[in-house]
Amino acid sequence: MSIRSIVLLPFSFLVHSVLAQVSEAPERVISSGKDEVTAIAVSPRGDRLLVGTEDGAVLLDPESGRKVHAFPFSEDGGTAVYHVAFNENGEFVVLIGHTGKRAVWNVSSGKQDKVLSGQRWIPDPRQVKAMGFDMANSTFDRFYQQTEVGVGDMTLRSAADGAVEFVDSEGKVQRTLTFPENKDQHHRAPLLLWGKYLLVGADDGKVHFYGVL
Repeated sequence: MSIRSIVLLPFSFLVHSVLAQVSEAPERVISSGKDEVTAIAVSPRGDRLLVGTEDGAVLLDPESGRKVHAFPFSEDGGTAVYHVAFNENGEFVVLIGHTGKRAVWNVSSGKQDKVLSGQRWIPDPRQVKAMGFDMANSTFDRFYQQTEVGVGDMTLRSAADGAVEFVDSEGKVQRTLTFPENKDQHHRAPLLLWGKYLLVGADDGKVHFYGVL
């Protein structure tokens, strides 16, 4: 069964406790390059994986890991992307940087479409809504990262050295995923729960797909 088929299964199939239900090792690993992964998004149809990095963003095929497009990003002397997203039909992606610049790219052509309100942290709702992006999914916080996901009564959160902690309802860490290859103690892994997979971004450009049984 393909990843794309699996993620279409109802979310109710996920168990309430992920403590013992997230695989010990990733079921697959996809590389976006060599730059630290800062954000992750999946297209509405599940056929594209968008990875934000310290040097722009990369659009990948989640099945094969094939690179579809690379999206350069530059603002105020930096190239880091802090948040990424698809619009509602998957035709466009938006890359958000540390100053609030939002660069919109066309998924089919791989060309930049427009820049929304560069250097402004309060977005123009009309511009964002016109592109089909959901404002409710992000606060556009300049330090925004996907550092927590919740399933049932468990919270998975990013920790030092790129680790992922499993925290119970009492705030106690019950399990930790570690990445010995991580070289940056300050790296906080972006996390995304996608169907039956937990996606974890690493500081070496890799995205780890952990199975959620």
